[in-house]
Amino acid sequence: MAHARGKYALAISDRSGAIFPYSEMVKEWNGSFVHKSEFEAKHPQLEKGAHKVDPEAIKNARPDSEALPTVNSGDVVVVGGFGIFDGNNTMTTSIKEPILSQLFVGEVTVSTS
Repeated sequence: MAHARGKYALAISDRSGAIFPYSEMVKEWNGSFVHKSEFEAKHPQLEKGAHKVDPEAIKNARPDSEALPTVNSGDVVVVGGFGIFDGNNTMTTSIKEPILSQLFVGEVTVSTS
């Protein structure tokens, strides 16, 4: 079906209600018929994109077979190992003695008021 060009026709903008020449009107992504000065392109966030899921598990994981010790409130835990800092807080790679530290386990109370 043929349509007239609308060389002298006027149109009312769906956005502002103002009258503009029909030949300067454009259709937006949402179907609104607006003047080219009022045109707004579709925002990229409105486009559906592929959502990539973050990996959460390790394939063929082999967890340690020994059970972890339980720690109760008030217990003292001694942790040993070889550190990477010496007594002067400078980084070193040659520590010959294990470093021991103590950790005190306490209670934490959370209030939601």
